[in-house]
Amino acid sequence: MQLAAMEKSSILRFTFIFAIIFFLFAYSFYPSSKSEFLGSSPCFPWCTSKNRIYSNFDSILENPVHKGTHHHHSTLHPLDPLSVKEINKVRTILSSHAHFASSFPTIHSLVLDEPNKTQVLAWNKGDPLPPRKAFAIVLLNGQSHMLTVDLNLGQVISHAINSGSGYPALTMDDISAALKVTLADAEFNKSIISRVDLDQKKIVKFSNTGRGIPIPKSSNTDYRYTAQVKPPELKPLNPMSIEQPKGPSFIVEDGHVVKWSNWVFHLKADQQAGMVISRATVQDSESGELRSVMYKGFSSELSVPYMDPDEHW
Repeated sequence: MQLAAMEKSSILRFTFIFAIIFFLFAYSFYPSSKSEFLGSSPCFPWCTSKNRIYSNFDSILENPVHKGTHHHHSTLHPLDPLSVKEINKVRTILSSHAHFASSFPTIHSLVLDEPNKTQVLAWNKGDPLPPRKAFAIVLLNGQSHMLTVDLNLGQVISHAINSGSGYPALTMDDISAALKVTLADAEFNKSIISRVDLDQKKIVKFSNTGRGIPIPKSSNTDYRYTAQVKPPELKPLNPMSIEQPKGPSFIVEDGHVVKWSNWVFHLKADQQAGMVISRATVQDSESGELRSVMYKGFSSELSVPYMDPDEHW
């Protein structure tokens, strides 16, 4: 029970600091002005308008120096996301690819093609990095293309065209176009007008079918750190206040490796999964050894299933 309490408290502390680091990490990527994005255009380099694809990537190539130095850190870990230099290289490789010679495709996804788990686990800081690869999903003439680009070789090493159903994830351009079409549709607008009338402050429909919903008791459910019988043995944390007079209790090394209390993990943002935690380890308070807790996990996978599927929950 004491071990379980220690694990639970440690995980709760880890979740709390992750939220703080998430804010700081996300904030570090937010420019102070539109001109600090990767080029002079307010559109991101992965914007999908065919005209924007060229203009945005060209702006990166023509302006190699940017105020946001955090975009240009060296790749120091096998799981580090693609750098601006690598994104530019992928663009150049795809531009010369035979299938896209006449027309450049719309890029829907461009991410690191991560090395296999065995390579990552065998890697130690200071070792040469495994071959860097990128995985791209692009759309051209209604066809979805999936490509793997070897950045070391400078060429496409895998290219498959989706022959089944389905399309890549929607881009912001797709969403914007769909919204415009929907709002311009007369039938849609008519259906909206027929529902809850906020102008007249009038209730159109009232539903009250859920009755007798049980409420759980609160006994033996206090999971807070201060409520534990025996506090877990952890490395002492620096006092925290608004000012944090002794500085934060966490450090970020090599751009993506976070160390806090007994925890060490790799943190990066993924355009599909959101924030990704990899190689999460915790130093055992008894043996002092780093123990692997999780190889890879997404914050988007977190779920608290404490609600009944009934609509009233």
